[in-house]
Amino acid sequence: MNLRTPLLTALLCLPLMACGERPQTNGAGTDTTLGQKVREATDDARKQLAEGNLSVSSSDGTKVEISPKGDLLINNTPVTLNDSQRALVLQYRQQMLAVAEAGIDVGIQGANLGVRAASEALKGIFSGNTDKIEERVNAEAAKIEASASKICDQLPALLATQQQLAAVIPEFKPYAKMDQSDIDDCRDGQVTQR
Repeated sequence: MNLRTPLLTALLCLPLMACGERPQTNGAGTDTTLGQKVREATDDARKQLAEGNLSVSSSDGTKVEISPKGDLLINNTPVTLNDSQRALVLQYRQQMLAVAEAGIDVGIQGANLGVRAASEALKGIFSGNTDKIEERVNAEAAKIEASASKICDQLPALLATQQQLAAVIPEFKPYAKMDQSDIDDCRDGQVTQR
């Protein structure tokens, strides 16, 4: 038997095993070391989202942003808004933030799952006990799928607000690109992953 291959495999896997062995506790659950690093990086992204302008997608290269105060900026030029329009812009911004934050949370959960799955597989290989590894990993994956489903749940309200904005702010209408197919695609992605 050639001992070089298992030894090399074990040495290459040690960093992965180490990542999964030191869970960090936080308010949202337990993170692996990698998950904690991802969470730390995303905390900065969350702060930037909350404090900075949010970009609205534009296919024609126009820069469209919403400021934390509810300003609608098109190519850095503020659109004149009345109080009810500004309130609607702020509502849309909050909904966009909620979707973005939910996406960040799913990303962190995915990083944790990846490390835990690799760690579980390695432990099973080295111990010879591979029973129920897939079951445990699938249970964790189901939790992530439930979190991802919550993103889809937020899209109808976001679409409704976007449509209201397009109706009351003509300058925004060309950038109101979301439609029912986006919601359907989100749901279909959920079904095909099961």
